[in-house]
Amino acid sequence: MNSMERITAMLNHQEVDRIPVYPILSGVTRKLVNATYEEWATNADVCADALYKAVKQFNLDGVVTLIDLSVECDAWGQKLIFHENDAPHPDYSQCIIQDIEDYAKIKKVDYKQSKRMMMHIDVCRQLVEKANGEFPVTAFVFGPLGTLSMLRNQEDMYMDLYDDPDAVKEAVGEVTKTLKDYVNALIDTGIQGIMFDTLFASGTIMSQDMWIEMESEAIKVLADVCHERGVLVMIHNCGEKPYFDAQIEATKPCAFSFLHPPAECTDFADCKEKYGNKLGLIGCVPPPMVVTSTDEAWVEECKRQIDIFAKDGTGYMLATGCEYPSGSDFKKAELMVEIAKTYTPYKK
Repeated sequence: MNSMERITAMLNHQEVDRIPVYPILSGVTRKLVNATYEEWATNADVCADALYKAVKQFNLDGVVTLIDLSVECDAWGQKLIFHENDAPHPDYSQCIIQDIEDYAKIKKVDYKQSKRMMMHIDVCRQLVEKANGEFPVTAFVFGPLGTLSMLRNQEDMYMDLYDDPDAVKEAVGEVTKTLKDYVNALIDTGIQGIMFDTLFASGTIMSQDMWIEMESEAIKVLADVCHERGVLVMIHNCGEKPYFDAQIEATKPCAFSFLHPPAECTDFADCKEKYGNKLGLIGCVPPPMVVTSTDEAWVEECKRQIDIFAKDGTGYMLATGCEYPSGSDFKKAELMVEIAKTYTPYKK
């Protein structure tokens, strides 16, 4: 099987030759092309070359174009701060939304005026061409509520949700209109899927009822575009206690990338039992272990995840539960890939 065949079989809960694998190598791939973080995050040629090189060098089963969570907010002119070894983020001293009245200023904008959105589109186009059907290319898009939070800051926006939820929700709608055009443009590149980051749909950030009220309708609009155009919908949520049921109802995803057990489950084994025949499950090795654990502990954790999620031999991709640390080396990524290739208890 090549990677495209392996992922397709996994998502369809069919037999695979081995468990597919994807440590979420994003910013760290800049090291493969000797680029600075800012060059990697703003230059499509550099970023695409780095992500492709990672697939080839480490035998990854695909690529997710997680650049950072500040790509979409660029469309509204949000100023960013770039770092040497960490992802760029908004300059929160110069937020586009300074107070609650500013939500009314957030209107649909033309994504083509955003350098970062256009850069991401170009990255996807180049990766699809480089992949040539051998492995899937999945675009990564921050959801509407998350994008809006980058124009305000999460703490203040959370308070605004209580003070004037209608103002926030109206702004979410305008952001969604922009993201809908953006999603269509990403699909035009030939990608196989889009992974939406729904960070706020988790128990440690907001209640399920609040998330349903504030973002479920918006994320459904974007997911529906994908379904209508024949592109796979995936969800990424690395928050604690992610709301699987509400997100499944809204987006009808084929796969879920996550770090912690869902709100509906007691543990990962319970998650496999409840969702293992409904979704492709992606995860859930903790990225901090790349830095804090021994190689032996890392290997044991990878094996533990396979024992839990791949006991039937399919429907699972071994992966980190969020981005691989951008300042690390690649040793543990190589170990993860090796475990996926050699640890096959499901074949016994």
